[in-house]
Amino acid sequence: MIEVKNLHMHFGGIHAVNGVSLSIQEGRITGLIGPNGAGKTTLFNVIAGVYKPTSGKVYLDGMDITGLKPHELCARGMLRTFQIAQEFGTLTVRENLMMVPSDQSGESLLENWLRPSQVRSEEERVRAKADEVIAFLEITEVADELAGNLSGGQKKLLELGRTMMVDAKIVFLDEVGAGVNRTLLKTLGDAILRLKQERGYTFCMIEHDMDFISRLCDPVIVMAEGAVLAQGSAEEVKANEHVIEAYLGTGMKNRPVPVR
Repeated sequence: MIEVKNLHMHFGGIHAVNGVSLSIQEGRITGLIGPNGAGKTTLFNVIAGVYKPTSGKVYLDGMDITGLKPHELCARGMLRTFQIAQEFGTLTVRENLMMVPSDQSGESLLENWLRPSQVRSEEERVRAKADEVIAFLEITEVADELAGNLSGGQKKLLELGRTMMVDAKIVFLDEVGAGVNRTLLKTLGDAILRLKQERGYTFCMIEHDMDFISRLCDPVIVMAEGAVLAQGSAEEVKANEHVIEAYLGTGMKNRPVPVR
Protein backbone atom coordinates (compact mmCIF):
# COMPACT_ATOMS: atom_id res chain seq x y z
CA MET A 1 0.00 0.00 0.00
CA ILE A 2 2.84 2.40 0.86
CA GLU A 3 6.16 2.46 -0.97
CA VAL A 4 8.95 4.76 0.20
CA LYS A 5 11.92 5.12 -2.15
CA ASN A 6 15.27 6.65 -1.17
CA LEU A 7 13.70 9.25 1.11
CA HIS A 8 15.83 12.04 2.57
CA MET A 9 14.80 14.79 5.00
CA HIS A 10 17.47 17.31 5.94
CA PHE A 11 17.20 20.13 8.46
CA GLY A 12 20.28 22.20 7.72
CA GLY A 13 23.20 19.85 8.37
CA ILE A 14 21.06 17.28 10.19
CA HIS A 15 20.02 14.26 8.11
CA ALA A 16 16.94 13.19 10.08
CA VAL A 17 15.91 10.70 7.36
CA ASN A 18 18.80 9.43 5.28
CA GLY A 19 17.99 7.29 2.24
CA VAL A 20 15.06 5.30 3.65
CA SER A 21 13.36 2.78 1.38
CA LEU A 22 10.60 0.55 2.74
CA SER A 23 7.15 -0.81 1.99
CA ILE A 24 4.00 -1.19 4.08
CA GLN A 25 1.81 -4.08 3.00
CA GLU A 26 -1.98 -3.75 2.83
CA GLY A 27 -3.92 -5.38 5.65
CA ARG A 28 -0.94 -5.69 8.00
CA ILE A 29 0.28 -3.91 11.12
CA THR A 30 3.84 -2.78 10.55
CA GLY A 31 5.93 -1.76 13.56
CA LEU A 32 8.56 0.97 13.40
CA ILE A 33 11.07 0.94 16.25
CA GLY A 34 14.45 2.42 17.04
CA PRO A 35 16.29 4.42 19.67
CA ASN A 36 15.39 8.04 20.37
CA GLY A 37 16.58 10.28 17.54
CA ALA A 38 16.46 7.49 14.96
CA GLY A 39 14.22 9.56 12.63
CA LYS A 40 10.97 7.61 13.13
CA THR A 41 8.62 10.53 13.73
CA THR A 42 10.27 12.61 11.00
CA LEU A 43 9.69 9.73 8.58
CA PHE A 44 6.03 9.63 9.65
CA ASN A 45 5.75 13.39 9.14
CA VAL A 46 7.19 13.16 5.62
CA ILE A 47 4.91 10.28 4.61
CA ALA A 48 1.87 12.00 6.15
CA GLY A 49 2.51 15.32 4.41
CA VAL A 50 3.66 17.43 7.37
CA TYR A 51 7.08 17.89 5.73
CA LYS A 52 8.02 17.90 2.08
CA PRO A 53 11.08 15.65 1.70
CA THR A 54 14.44 16.95 0.60
CA SER A 55 14.44 14.16 -1.97
CA GLY A 56 12.89 10.76 -2.62
CA LYS A 57 9.37 9.54 -3.31
CA VAL A 58 6.33 8.25 -1.41
CA TYR A 59 3.64 6.19 -3.18
CA LEU A 60 0.16 5.21 -2.01
CA ASP A 61 -1.40 2.38 -4.01
CA GLY A 62 1.08 3.13 -6.79
CA MET A 63 0.23 6.85 -6.91
CA ASP A 64 2.95 9.43 -6.22
CA ILE A 65 1.81 11.36 -3.12
CA THR A 66 5.14 13.03 -2.34
CA GLY A 67 4.58 16.47 -0.84
CA LEU A 68 0.78 16.29 -0.67
CA LYS A 69 -0.74 18.06 2.34
CA PRO A 70 -2.31 16.14 5.26
CA HIS A 71 -5.87 17.10 4.26
CA GLU A 72 -5.23 15.86 0.71
CA LEU A 73 -3.92 12.57 2.06
CA CYS A 74 -6.89 12.30 4.42
CA ALA A 75 -9.18 12.47 1.39
CA ARG A 76 -7.26 9.47 0.01
CA GLY A 77 -7.72 7.49 3.23
CA MET A 78 -4.37 8.14 4.96
CA LEU A 79 -4.43 9.46 8.52
CA ARG A 80 -2.06 9.69 11.45
CA THR A 81 -2.32 10.07 15.20
CA PHE A 82 0.15 11.85 17.46
CA GLN A 83 2.19 10.90 20.49
CA ILE A 84 0.39 13.66 22.41
CA ALA A 85 -3.35 13.40 21.72
CA GLN A 86 -4.82 16.49 20.05
CA GLU A 87 -8.43 16.43 21.13
CA PHE A 88 -10.81 19.40 21.39
CA GLY A 89 -10.89 19.52 25.18
CA THR A 90 -14.05 21.62 25.56
CA LEU A 91 -16.13 19.33 23.33
CA THR A 92 -17.55 15.96 24.33
CA VAL A 93 -16.20 12.69 23.01
CA ARG A 94 -19.19 12.39 20.67
CA GLU A 95 -18.75 15.97 19.44
CA ASN A 96 -15.04 15.37 18.78
CA LEU A 97 -15.98 12.46 16.54
CA MET A 98 -18.79 14.33 14.80
CA MET A 99 -16.40 17.12 13.78
CA VAL A 100 -14.22 14.80 11.70
CA PRO A 101 -16.16 14.29 8.43
CA SER A 102 -15.44 17.16 6.06
CA ASP A 103 -17.83 19.22 3.93
CA GLN A 104 -20.82 18.83 6.25
CA SER A 105 -23.78 20.95 5.16
CA GLY A 106 -24.19 22.35 8.67
CA GLU A 107 -20.85 24.15 8.33
CA SER A 108 -22.54 26.60 5.93
CA LEU A 109 -24.77 29.31 7.38
CA LEU A 110 -26.61 29.50 4.08
CA GLU A 111 -27.34 25.77 4.05
CA ASN A 112 -28.73 26.03 7.59
CA TRP A 113 -31.15 28.70 6.40
CA LEU A 114 -32.13 27.20 3.06
CA ARG A 115 -32.02 23.43 3.75
CA PRO A 116 -32.50 22.88 7.48
CA SER A 117 -34.03 19.42 7.01
CA GLN A 118 -31.04 18.28 4.94
CA VAL A 119 -28.65 19.62 7.59
CA ARG A 120 -30.56 17.81 10.37
CA SER A 121 -30.64 14.56 8.40
CA GLU A 122 -26.92 14.71 7.72
CA GLU A 123 -26.17 15.51 11.35
CA GLU A 124 -28.22 12.51 12.45
CA ARG A 125 -26.20 10.24 10.15
CA VAL A 126 -22.92 11.61 11.49
CA ARG A 127 -24.16 11.21 15.09
CA ALA A 128 -25.16 7.61 14.36
CA LYS A 129 -21.69 6.96 12.93
CA ALA A 130 -20.09 8.51 16.02
CA ASP A 131 -22.21 6.33 18.30
CA GLU A 132 -21.18 3.25 16.29
CA VAL A 133 -17.51 4.17 16.76
CA ILE A 134 -18.03 4.78 20.49
CA ALA A 135 -19.64 1.36 20.87
CA PHE A 136 -16.86 -0.31 18.85
CA LEU A 137 -14.19 1.21 21.11
CA GLU A 138 -16.19 0.39 24.26
CA ILE A 139 -16.13 3.97 25.58
CA THR A 140 -19.90 4.49 25.85
CA GLU A 141 -19.55 5.53 29.48
CA VAL A 142 -17.58 8.66 28.46
CA ALA A 143 -19.50 9.54 25.28
CA ASP A 144 -20.85 12.77 26.83
CA GLU A 145 -17.72 13.57 28.85
CA LEU A 146 -15.58 16.55 27.86
CA ALA A 147 -12.56 15.20 25.99
CA GLY A 148 -10.23 17.31 28.10
CA ASN A 149 -11.27 15.30 31.17
CA LEU A 150 -10.31 11.92 29.71
CA SER A 151 -7.34 9.87 30.85
CA GLY A 152 -4.33 9.53 28.54
CA GLY A 153 -5.49 6.11 27.36
CA GLN A 154 -9.03 7.27 26.70
CA LYS A 155 -7.67 10.16 24.62
CA LYS A 156 -5.67 7.68 22.53
CA LEU A 157 -8.86 5.66 21.99
CA LEU A 158 -10.61 8.86 20.92
CA GLU A 159 -7.84 9.59 18.40
CA LEU A 160 -8.23 6.09 17.02
CA GLY A 161 -12.00 6.66 16.84
CA ARG A 162 -11.51 9.81 14.79
CA THR A 163 -9.76 7.78 12.10
CA MET A 164 -12.85 5.53 11.99
CA MET A 165 -15.14 8.47 11.20
CA VAL A 166 -13.70 8.72 7.68
CA ASP A 167 -13.11 4.99 7.04
CA ALA A 168 -9.36 5.33 6.74
CA LYS A 169 -7.40 2.87 4.59
CA ILE A 170 -4.09 3.29 6.38
CA VAL A 171 -3.36 4.83 9.78
CA PHE A 172 0.01 5.88 11.15
CA LEU A 173 0.10 5.60 14.94
CA ASP A 174 2.81 7.60 16.72
CA GLU A 175 3.50 5.99 20.13
CA VAL A 176 -0.13 5.07 20.71
CA GLY A 177 0.88 3.33 23.95
CA ALA A 178 2.77 6.25 25.49
CA GLY A 179 1.36 7.16 28.91
CA VAL A 180 -1.36 4.49 28.74
CA ASN A 181 -1.97 2.09 31.63
CA ARG A 182 -1.77 -1.64 30.95
CA THR A 183 -5.56 -2.20 31.02
CA LEU A 184 -6.30 0.50 28.45
CA LEU A 185 -3.27 -0.55 26.43
CA LYS A 186 -4.85 -3.98 26.02
CA THR A 187 -8.13 -2.30 24.98
CA LEU A 188 -6.23 -0.21 22.42
CA GLY A 189 -4.45 -3.26 21.08
CA ASP A 190 -7.72 -5.18 20.81
CA ALA A 191 -9.33 -2.29 18.90
CA ILE A 192 -6.40 -2.08 16.46
CA LEU A 193 -6.52 -5.82 15.81
CA ARG A 194 -10.29 -5.74 15.28
CA LEU A 195 -9.98 -2.84 12.82
CA LYS A 196 -7.42 -4.85 10.88
CA GLN A 197 -9.35 -8.12 10.97
CA GLU A 198 -12.95 -6.87 10.64
CA ARG A 199 -12.57 -3.69 8.58
CA GLY A 200 -9.38 -4.28 6.63
CA TYR A 201 -7.38 -1.40 8.09
CA THR A 202 -3.65 -1.16 7.47
CA PHE A 203 -1.49 0.27 10.25
CA CYS A 204 2.06 1.43 10.75
CA MET A 205 3.02 2.24 14.32
CA ILE A 206 5.93 3.78 16.15
CA GLU A 207 6.19 2.19 19.58
CA HIS A 208 8.78 1.54 22.30
CA ASP A 209 6.87 -1.14 24.20
CA MET A 210 8.23 -4.33 22.64
CA ASP A 211 5.56 -6.50 24.26
CA PHE A 212 2.92 -4.38 22.51
CA ILE A 213 4.87 -4.50 19.24
CA SER A 214 5.33 -8.27 19.50
CA ARG A 215 1.61 -8.79 20.06
CA LEU A 216 0.44 -6.66 17.12
CA CYS A 217 3.12 -6.18 14.49
CA ASP A 218 4.54 -8.23 11.65
CA PRO A 219 6.82 -7.10 10.17
CA VAL A 220 8.89 -4.82 12.42
CA ILE A 221 11.21 -2.25 10.82
CA VAL A 222 14.13 -0.90 12.86
CA MET A 223 15.58 2.57 12.24
CA ALA A 224 18.84 4.04 13.53
CA GLU A 225 20.54 7.31 12.63
CA GLY A 226 17.92 8.13 10.02
CA ALA A 227 18.20 4.87 8.09
CA VAL A 228 16.62 1.41 8.06
CA LEU A 229 18.79 -0.93 10.11
CA ALA A 230 16.84 -4.20 10.04
CA GLN A 231 13.48 -5.73 9.24
CA GLY A 232 11.74 -8.97 10.21
CA SER A 233 9.47 -10.47 12.82
CA ALA A 234 9.56 -9.05 16.35
CA GLU A 235 11.56 -12.04 17.56
CA GLU A 236 14.04 -11.70 14.71
CA VAL A 237 14.76 -8.03 15.31
CA LYS A 238 15.02 -8.51 19.08
CA ALA A 239 17.74 -11.11 18.46
CA ASN A 240 19.58 -9.04 15.82
CA GLU A 241 23.02 -7.99 17.09
CA HIS A 242 23.00 -4.76 15.10
CA VAL A 243 19.65 -3.81 16.65
CA ILE A 244 20.89 -4.59 20.15
CA GLU A 245 23.98 -2.49 19.54
CA ALA A 246 21.90 0.43 18.23
CA TYR A 247 19.79 0.39 21.40
CA LEU A 248 22.47 -0.35 23.98
CA GLY A 249 25.85 0.52 22.49
CA THR A 250 28.97 -1.40 21.56
CA GLY A 251 30.09 -4.08 23.99
CA MET A 252 26.59 -4.87 25.29
CA LYS A 253 25.44 -7.31 22.61
CA ASN A 254 24.58 -10.09 25.04
CA ARG A 255 21.79 -8.03 26.57
CA PRO A 256 18.27 -8.11 25.09
CA VAL A 257 16.55 -5.21 23.34
CA PRO A 258 14.97 -3.20 26.18
CA VAL A 259 11.29 -3.75 26.89
CA ARG A 260 9.16 -1.33 28.80
